[in-house]
Amino acid sequence: MAETRVSPIPLLQDELDIVIPTIRNLDFLEMWRPFFQPYHLIIVQDGDPSKIIKVPEGFDYELYNRNDINRILGPKASCISFKDSACRCFGYLVSKKKYIFTIDDDCFVAKNPSGEEINALQQHVKNLLSPSTPFFFNTLYDPYREGTDFVRGYPFSLREGVPTAVSHGLWLNIPDYDAPTQLVKPLEKNTRFVDAVMTIPKGTLFPMCGMNLAFNRELIGPAMYFGLMGDGQPIGRYDDMWAGWCTKVICDHMGWGVKTGLPYIWHSKASNPFVNLKKEYKGIYWQEELIPFFQSAILPKDCTTVQKCYIELSKQVRAKLGKVDEYFIKLADAMVTWIEAWDELNQSGKSSELPNGPAK
Repeated sequence: MAETRVSPIPLLQDELDIVIPTIRNLDFLEMWRPFFQPYHLIIVQDGDPSKIIKVPEGFDYELYNRNDINRILGPKASCISFKDSACRCFGYLVSKKKYIFTIDDDCFVAKNPSGEEINALQQHVKNLLSPSTPFFFNTLYDPYREGTDFVRGYPFSLREGVPTAVSHGLWLNIPDYDAPTQLVKPLEKNTRFVDAVMTIPKGTLFPMCGMNLAFNRELIGPAMYFGLMGDGQPIGRYDDMWAGWCTKVICDHMGWGVKTGLPYIWHSKASNPFVNLKKEYKGIYWQEELIPFFQSAILPKDCTTVQKCYIELSKQVRAKLGKVDEYFIKLADAMVTWIEAWDELNQSGKSSELPNGPAK
């Protein structure tokens, strides 16, 4: 008698939304069908709202364009970027799920060194459901993975770990380079598969890439604002990094973890380095001021929710980065508008407050 194979129930099927920003038909979903079809998709259409975006049959999805954003947010729609992948954060705003996975439409299924297709979503879920260790580095990387543990000399008092707020995945093929690096290394490909996940230590910033990213929306969602970028703004391609810097400062304050490493996706095409240089020019110049700002940012103890942390950060952006350029005053205002929109659309949701205040 033939054995009946039962497909495993997808992890967090009813607790996770997949958010995809796009300007084109989503044919790339065909490749992801075995992994994505059980989940709900939130598609944020950028650019011309009259353009029809085709989604392959069989997917459960909502599709929002600029007209929908304006209708739902009213005057607060000004905080959502236009003609930039930063529009994806509107999907985070309207989701009602605990977790978010976001991916770009030029990202395909990668294969591991054994030739097996990588279920990126499943690995992100594993990362988010296992603790992080931001306060003491484990030299065998993630101690919660099968076949590993804490090394000798690791304090037992820290082995329980802390909640994981963010899972940052990587990419094979086209690396995530800035325009100057693209120009000097036009043929470079990332072929190195590193079978590792690690917690980014407390006090350490990182350049977050939004093309293969998952996070606990219930914990850190209000900080996942991708800023004001693209059309009408003096900067682009810094949306995910802005969110990453704000998020990391807040995670450090609240005592939560950020993981990076697995899973890999296959990044299929490089964007034009000359177009990118135009978008990034001021960001490359400004980041030399931005990084020290975030490295020295301190949030007071009365910031016990992500919303309070984010509003406090917006005040510091206005006071300190406003001197760098007027754009940051506009951005600080948009940060406040974002939190107002978040609270308005998520009134029934509980804010992530720590019973004993932030981490020491």
